[in-house]
Amino acid sequence: MPLSKDEKTILDGMTIDAPWALVERFSRHPRWRPEDVNKGADMIVEAATALGLPVETHEPTIYLSIPLSGSVEIDGETFRAKPPSMSRPAREGLQAPLLYVPANPKNLRLYSRDVRDVFGESFTDWEDFRARIEGRVLITEGFGNPALTSLVEEMGAAGLIVINPGKNIHWGTSSTVWGSPGLEDRKRHPAIPVLAVNNEDGETIRALADGKRPVTLQSDLQEGWFMQKVPTVTIPGSSDPDRFVFVHGHYDSWDVGVGDNATGDAVLLGLADALWRNREQLARSVRVAWWPGHSTGRYSGSAWYADHFGLDLEENCVVQINCDSPGCRWATSYHKTTCMSELHGFVTEVIEDVTGQTPRFIRPKRAGDYSFYNIGISSHFMLSSTMTDEALEEKGHYEVSGCGGNIAWHTEDDQMEIADRDILLSDLKIYTLSVLRHAKAEHLAMDWRATVREFSQTLTNYEEAAGDAFDFAPLKTAAKALGQTLERFHAQTEEGKIDAQTANEVKMRLARILVRINFTREPAFMQDPAVACPALPGLSAAAALARPMGDIVNEVRTDLRRGANRYIAAMRDARVLVEAHLA
Repeated sequence: MPLSKDEKTILDGMTIDAPWALVERFSRHPRWRPEDVNKGADMIVEAATALGLPVETHEPTIYLSIPLSGSVEIDGETFRAKPPSMSRPAREGLQAPLLYVPANPKNLRLYSRDVRDVFGESFTDWEDFRARIEGRVLITEGFGNPALTSLVEEMGAAGLIVINPGKNIHWGTSSTVWGSPGLEDRKRHPAIPVLAVNNEDGETIRALADGKRPVTLQSDLQEGWFMQKVPTVTIPGSSDPDRFVFVHGHYDSWDVGVGDNATGDAVLLGLADALWRNREQLARSVRVAWWPGHSTGRYSGSAWYADHFGLDLEENCVVQINCDSPGCRWATSYHKTTCMSELHGFVTEVIEDVTGQTPRFIRPKRAGDYSFYNIGISSHFMLSSTMTDEALEEKGHYEVSGCGGNIAWHTEDDQMEIADRDILLSDLKIYTLSVLRHAKAEHLAMDWRATVREFSQTLTNYEEAAGDAFDFAPLKTAAKALGQTLERFHAQTEEGKIDAQTANEVKMRLARILVRINFTREPAFMQDPAVACPALPGLSAAAALARPMGDIVNEVRTDLRRGANRYIAAMRDARVLVEAHLA
């Protein structure tokens, strides 16, 4: 829809000066060691206070793992390396035979624990593969992500070396634990050392990996529980102040992290300023938060907030919006915009109204600071603007997970030149308009009919994979029934037979059911592991039947029966919820 007069006035009146000043300040201040992260929080508070914003700072104690040093030594030559956070330190050095296994080039960034995804279809015998790797240091292409690390550890590897695609080594993390660990979580942190090397050194090391020649891994990390600051700003709504739009991003970084995520911190500051100055237009409140612990804590800052404010979020949060890596050079496209299905229409209008572009969407991943899936909150954005595929190819870039596609992501090269002032202003307007519309709209934007259509397609895909091994007809019938009920709900809402307050409450409660069934395996208020989560994860075992590895039909049927029960019960609960409010 076209911009309203009030929206145009707000967007036209926005400047980039204060946000850009924060980017410049952060570009001179590394934010990965605990004391430096807290200084970064103080800078945010100082900038927000200077704009007259009401700032509250929380001081949680969260778990962090800070890489300090690493190296790989083989045949008397030592190579520089970086250990991912949460990997096991090897301060005294770990020595074992080195074995090379080529990675599947299509899935270097895939957070999958399926050996066929990671290493290709040629590896179909799990026990044979384990026997080859056990007791050895494995070297392969890719990034030291949690799924790969946990997979090779389960195979009995003594350690892992990953060969990054370019000239720089990318920092990362290797634990499947999401947030600070509980008693049962801590044991899931990696028990093996992991090191990343650049492509040139990796090729040299790989050539020596014959399964017999010993390699020595050395790594050091600072680990423990640290007080870290969480600055927040709350802008009260005028008519429904208890309900709120939640927008957030991380301010810790690797080194100075300009594109990941000083630019995001600046957007949060700029939108908070604009909405505070126009707060009389907000019906609902807006809550803004800046997170520590994203990079070195596996999202422990936002996970802490989900733990300590979970009941408030469950009761009152209408939507959550993540802000990571906006405003980067060359990032002029919105063809990989993170968004849940029920908000596709809303986000399309926002981006079209600001830029004239029609976005294309990707499903939210188990990544970023999406620590709120298990609470059940509709969500959009994590990554928004990015480089076009043509620009990536032209510049010879490989795909990364931030910085607008710039391969400076998670390296020392993520400096001031990565930020683009004009693109940052455009992205600031996109975020501001989306938050403004959520906060002032009479009717919440979620269209759950789109989500049910997504479910139906997912069920069709799983049905094709499962073949005759499982009957998906009852699940498809449940989706169809909910879709028909939602059509009646939307028709009656448009006719005024269901008032806006009731309709909005129903949409919020549907999120608590449908987001959870589509993005989680664990119960409400818990955290799923930090690995890939397929659509309708309780039913995803069906995909294994499309390319079985051994006789697993009965195990898959067991998983599907349990997942089907959960899914059908959720569809029933959603339908009952909606039907209770139909005229």
